Amino acid sequence: MASSLERIELNPRVCNGKPVIRGTRIPVSVILERVAEGESWDAILVGYPELTREDIHAALRYARASLDHTETEALGI
Repeated sequence: MASSLERIELNPRVCNGKPVIRGTRIPVSVILERVAEGESWDAILVGYPELTREDIHAALRYARASLDHTETEALGI
């Protein structure tokens, strides 16, 4: 998993410090939003040709790791 997370970059000079796929200006949140909306990985890759499947995996793993290290309250869902 560490190698996946190495694909994520946090740099205050890139997208205001939002996590992005390293070497791009594509925020992790954009990838997560598209996956959540049901867009296929193939469609995401067509829309962002600089991404790879490994980048999408890394975004998902980053989100999971972020949640694993965050205290959350019940959302009432």
